[in-house]
Amino acid sequence: MGHKAPYQLPPLPPATEKIQTIATLKKATTATFAIAELKGIAETIPSQQMLVNAITLKEAKDSSEIENIITSTDELYEALATKDSAVKPQTKEVVNYRRSIMLGFDILKDQGFIRVNDIVNIQKDLLNNDAGIRSTPGTVLKNDATGEVVYTPPQDKIEIESLLSNFIKYYNDNTLRDGVPDLIWLAVLHFQFESIHPFYDGNGRTGRILNILFLIMNGMIDIPILYLSSHIIQNKPEYYRLLNQVNKTGEWEEWILFMLDAVERTAIATKRQILAIRSQLKEKIQLIKTRLPKIYSRELVELIFEQPYSKIEYVVDKLGVERKAASRYLRQLEEIGVLTSKRVGRETIYINVDLFTLLKK
Repeated sequence: MGHKAPYQLPPLPPATEKIQTIATLKKATTATFAIAELKGIAETIPSQQMLVNAITLKEAKDSSEIENIITSTDELYEALATKDSAVKPQTKEVVNYRRSIMLGFDILKDQGFIRVNDIVNIQKDLLNNDAGIRSTPGTVLKNDATGEVVYTPPQDKIEIESLLSNFIKYYNDNTLRDGVPDLIWLAVLHFQFESIHPFYDGNGRTGRILNILFLIMNGMIDIPILYLSSHIIQNKPEYYRLLNQVNKTGEWEEWILFMLDAVERTAIATKRQILAIRSQLKEKIQLIKTRLPKIYSRELVELIFEQPYSKIEYVVDKLGVERKAASRYLRQLEEIGVLTSKRVGRETIYINVDLFTLLKK
């Protein structure tokens, strides 16, 4: 049965013995090790922008898919590379999500912490609206299949704001966390944010952006490259079941183990993907050096990896060359099979097919 409103969501912190158990500590250790390995591998890629572009886009697609905004990777890259106004609304939403991740990352780099106001701005950027924090009661979460109310979040705006202030205090200040490992707290904070459900829309996506910012703020990774959305998609019923279970029973262990498992598996999968990108990069450097020594430059190779869909303007901007030279470079790369061109509207875009195939996996 769902909650009978009004449900009182308790503020943080939960009792330490509820969240720090032998099982959660053990799992936090292996998940922390997996992230440390990922961070180390990421640092070996010469252009960090390459990873940020590739992996944030994959996350934007996966995270939006959880909300049933389905779009294809092809449409996404095309939307980013062209001025085509016929971009589908779903694709726009995914492109917005990627932009909002980078907005959050910039805020964090700039000030070193996140305020409630920043969360509101990230959600506003994500949805392109000014609705802000929920002020009208009546929001309930229902089971899509049966229509049954599974959870009624806090309804009163003052209560929502008070819970958000409490949330952000624990989010930013690790001295309040009683020595409990950061990753266990990540699971607690994610639960709390999703249970507060502060907005009419975009709570899941905003909460998943806050996860990545938390990992960066606590030094576990340097750039936004670890995202849990693909794991949540694969285990969506379990994710929602456990989220509701904590609200109904106050038992945390299963939820925390689920989130730690998501972190560990995602870190391992992302590390694999980065190793594959690194190996492709080496291969292409070798090929271009050998076949096109006159136009070879590290910047040119990095560009076609930073932007799997490239175009003349990108080459002009990155290499500081004339349009004519930029066009020649892209055509020559196509001649040796590194790129494939495609007309989209009035523009020609050049696709790094091998990288694109890898990123779609």
